[in-house]
Amino acid sequence: MADTTANLNMPFILPSQAQKHVTHNEALLRLDALVQLTITEELENPPGAPAEGACYLVANAPTGAWAGKTGRIASWQDGYWAFTEPRVGWRAWFAASEKLKVFSGTLWQDIPLPATGRLDELGINATPDNTNRLVLASPASLFNHAGNGHQIKVNKAASTDTASLLFQSNWTGYAEMGLAGDTEFSVKVSDGTTWKTGLSISPGGHVSQPNQPAARAYRTGTSFTPIAGQQSGFSTLALAHGGLSLGAAVAGGGNRVVVPADGLYLVALNVAVLSSSGHATSLMLNATQPLILMNGITGGAQIQSATGIFSFSGGDYLTLGHAGTAQLELGAGKTELSLAMLS
Repeated sequence: MADTTANLNMPFILPSQAQKHVTHNEALLRLDALVQLTITEELENPPGAPAEGACYLVANAPTGAWAGKTGRIASWQDGYWAFTEPRVGWRAWFAASEKLKVFSGTLWQDIPLPATGRLDELGINATPDNTNRLVLASPASLFNHAGNGHQIKVNKAASTDTASLLFQSNWTGYAEMGLAGDTEFSVKVSDGTTWKTGLSISPGGHVSQPNQPAARAYRTGTSFTPIAGQQSGFSTLALAHGGLSLGAAVAGGGNRVVVPADGLYLVALNVAVLSSSGHATSLMLNATQPLILMNGITGGAQIQSATGIFSFSGGDYLTLGHAGTAQLELGAGKTELSLAMLS
């Protein structure tokens, strides 16, 4: 029979042994150090004033009373250092790093997670809650392939529910992409209060931009004869998307067409003339800058059309400038302005 136990190396009390209490107490001290093991710190040199029962992991190149004890657990017991060599599977709480570790046979390592498992909530460097049950705080996240590809799946219960990616700044949403309340893929943006759809793709693959500025403007009535030098406007928006609107009244009748946002716009102007003794019609930017100039000829009915691409700023407005004398035909499809934002 061996003199010590196989795992903790505690001494047995042997038959006819004198001072059996010494052996018994030695075993108790060893149990006291190693059961519920807490390693205060990993050191190369023994601390100056260790607490009774304190345990340390002896690091590389130890000196003094720890010389030659690399990798062992040093326990300060009853005024001397006791050393124990850890075995595979021993667990210890490392107080300095606040981690529970397991000994692999060569080193102390973090206890690995099970290959499979189920958690109600998980926070990685963050705190989860009942709504955000998986929470991650990190400079970046990597979803890598295992095989040929990788998919991230976001599923919802019903078509009227939401499956989307929401982008926030200081916990306020400013952009969202996904299936938001229907089965169309949409990209939405917000000013922090109101959401607007910038892009929508139907299940049939049709792409729309419901808030892209576009308008077709004309003036109701049959005809009018503008006064040379005056400007006129429009009274009806047959099409009005993305905030294009009618603004202040113009001296020659009708209202300004107001541009809602900065960008490049495609502009088409159509002027229907019933009669003319020589005239010119201009598309005016902010009442001062001519963008398109069309000269008519003396005679009867005629149509002039022109297109162009122009850069506008939000708040700019468009009117018609007139020179000479002509009778213009009014109504949809007659004297008409169309414009649409390109980018």
